[in-house]
Amino acid sequence: MEYKTEQVQFQPSQADSPQVGDKLHQRRSANYRPNLWKYDFLQSLNNNNDLKEGTKERVERLVEEVKPMLSEAVDSLLKLELIDSMRKLGLSNLFVTEIKEALETVASTNGGVFNVEDRLYASALRFRLLRQRGHVVSQDELRMFKEGRNTLNGSNCEDVEDMIELLEASHLALEGENILDEAKAFSTGIVRERVSGLDGQLLKRAVHALELPMHWRVQWFDIKWQIGLYEQQEDKQSNLLELAKLNFNTVQATHQRDLRDISRWWRDRGLIEHVNFARDRLVESFLCALGLSQGSRFSSLRKSLTKVIILILVIHDIYDLYGSLEELECFTGAITRYDSEQIQQLPDCMKVCFRALRDVTYDIAYDICKDEDWHRVLPHLTKAWEDFCKALLNEAKWDNMGYTPSLEEYLNNAWTSSSGPLILSHACYFTGHMKLDDAADLLQRNKDLIYNVSTIIRLCNDLGTSTAERDRGDAPSSVVCYMREANVSEDVARKHIKVLINQAWKRINARCFGNAETPFLRPFIIVTVNAARVAHMLYQFGDGFGVQDGDIRQQILCIVIKPLAHD
Repeated sequence: MEYKTEQVQFQPSQADSPQVGDKLHQRRSANYRPNLWKYDFLQSLNNNNDLKEGTKERVERLVEEVKPMLSEAVDSLLKLELIDSMRKLGLSNLFVTEIKEALETVASTNGGVFNVEDRLYASALRFRLLRQRGHVVSQDELRMFKEGRNTLNGSNCEDVEDMIELLEASHLALEGENILDEAKAFSTGIVRERVSGLDGQLLKRAVHALELPMHWRVQWFDIKWQIGLYEQQEDKQSNLLELAKLNFNTVQATHQRDLRDISRWWRDRGLIEHVNFARDRLVESFLCALGLSQGSRFSSLRKSLTKVIILILVIHDIYDLYGSLEELECFTGAITRYDSEQIQQLPDCMKVCFRALRDVTYDIAYDICKDEDWHRVLPHLTKAWEDFCKALLNEAKWDNMGYTPSLEEYLNNAWTSSSGPLILSHACYFTGHMKLDDAADLLQRNKDLIYNVSTIIRLCNDLGTSTAERDRGDAPSSVVCYMREANVSEDVARKHIKVLINQAWKRINARCFGNAETPFLRPFIIVTVNAARVAHMLYQFGDGFGVQDGDIRQQILCIVIKPLAHD
């Protein structure tokens, strides 16, 4: 992707940008391809699975059939495997009480009672499931992997299964848990070494785990893959499989309705016609919002966040591609003071963008409150936009100066410019039944969690886009900052950034697991941590926003567009 430039001479006039200076500025274009997802196609999406006659009743019957399975499983390992299957198939929300009680039973066994041959596999599975649910589990429970590290049989499939489960469990580590660090390095090495000799389901599971661990994936985005894998198991439960398929299609129907609604809003808004240099990525923005929360009751959250994310892309492209430094300072000042008078000296596209931002923020504030108190949330939302734009302006100044900051200086600004704090400042008001003041306090008390999630968003973005951005002459990314600061190669710098991502995940884990059972906090934590998982998905194979026809297109087709076939 190459930049095209267009020279524009700013001159004071009523038609274009008076009083912003007469500096010759080059308008840039990243040659983003036109939007792939057409309006008529999106409006045609109509997975009416939840409306089909008898579907709801069938789901209810299957739920009642499956409920006793956990209490009837007297073997601890079978109980754990059933819980794990429910979670992977997207059914854990249908059996919250049953899973909670089953895990409490497992936890009370003080380490579990397993057959010797299943001991490492079962202990790793137990560790992962219990820690995910907030139970206190010591890393010492996985110390046993050291006992067998010299006796693993390269031709033994059970050994590889043990290593895959150990690899997955190791990603739930906290800072200072050296046993889990060793377990991760050891299991990853074994699985990589033996993957070429595997086939069938075990090969698929090994490749999947090496690409991205479960803990770093958006669970909903993985369900179809997990259903396909479960369907091939000889010991599968047919009622569990049918329930998973029906549930996926029913929830997907809600997501399609949301997408139809938001696509009408985007067409009627007409913003992209005025900012044709920017990315028109409505469906990708919706996918990101969907990644944060999938439940049927969170439609307002998904639609509001889609509006926020699509505006983030447009505004980011204004700062990165379009505006001169003088214009960007003026635009940032208008956002800071919410002053529509100040934008009169800006180009028309920036005026239109400012008005769209103001209108969307007002709409979201009203959607949050739905009464006369809507104005109370407005200052919190506008402050989030102000901080975001100031961070973008700071990066524009560095670029204008030709300045490369240290990695620490870069990250001190980049966690805000990542848009993580902005998105989560909006999301927190939709995630629980709390007072407005409590929601604002929630953000402040969880600033460390938001910081680490936002850092992952930025670092994943940089890993996926830094090479292309450097070739285009963009402002330095974290990769480039570290390359220049430490005088190392790009490969070494990228490895260092991956270490930082791992460290951020450990800090997230400490906050996540420590508060898992706080009722009003848990929904916010889930949404917040999912933001980091969305970033992994979005930039795993490159620039998910910049390139539409790559992996991100397949994700959209799989998750949003195509229902699951079922009998």
